[in-house]
Amino acid sequence: MFYRKQKQDVAINLTPLIDVVFLLLIFFMVSTSFTRETQIKLELPKADTEQMQAEPKMIEISVDREGRFFVNGKGLVNSQVETLKKAVQPLLADDPEIPVVISGDKNTPYQSVVSAMDAASQLGVTNLKMATQKSTDD
Repeated sequence: MFYRKQKQDVAINLTPLIDVVFLLLIFFMVSTSFTRETQIKLELPKADTEQMQAEPKMIEISVDREGRFFVNGKGLVNSQVETLKKAVQPLLADDPEIPVVISGDKNTPYQSVVSAMDAASQLGVTNLKMATQKSTDD
């Protein structure tokens, strides 16, 4: 006589697969950088002067139309003069004669530009420049 073997139920355990998927999800969430765009759009005021040659080493303080400060393109946490000084001071430590260029949007509140100039003055900056656009005769 022939005896039939009883078939065992084949079951796939999905628990380890789900664990792996969650671990991959966590890995990709942690390794992805969540950065905001730090590029600022400035519309510089116009002036009838020669264009400044780009210096190899300089510090650029930008002020956008809301009065927020940016040092070499990196935004600061607030618009306080002390915060601006703390951001610029380490950059001046290597060379105190490094040129500092202040770029303000043409719609920037005047007080914000004066605050940037004041911070530079308090740090002992002697080579201070203001960025403008060459005016075009329309």
